[in-house]
Amino acid sequence: MVHVCTIVPISLTVGANRIVPAVAIPHPLGNPSLGRDDEKKLRRKLIEKALNALQTEVSGQTVFE
Repeated sequence: MVHVCTIVPISLTVGANRIVPAVAIPHPLGNPSLGRDDEKKLRRKLIEKALNALQTEVSGQTVFE
């Protein structure tokens, strides 16, 4: 499982083993100030990072920057 989160220390505290930092608390998977195409690129990048984290073997808590 991958935890996409806005506050990494909380994810570490609850024991998530694959952590992908998100954008911001009110908009974790986007940025409404960006244009449509740029926001789509941002969302795709985050989802691809999460999918990569899911496929990566880890032996403990890992933050995928």
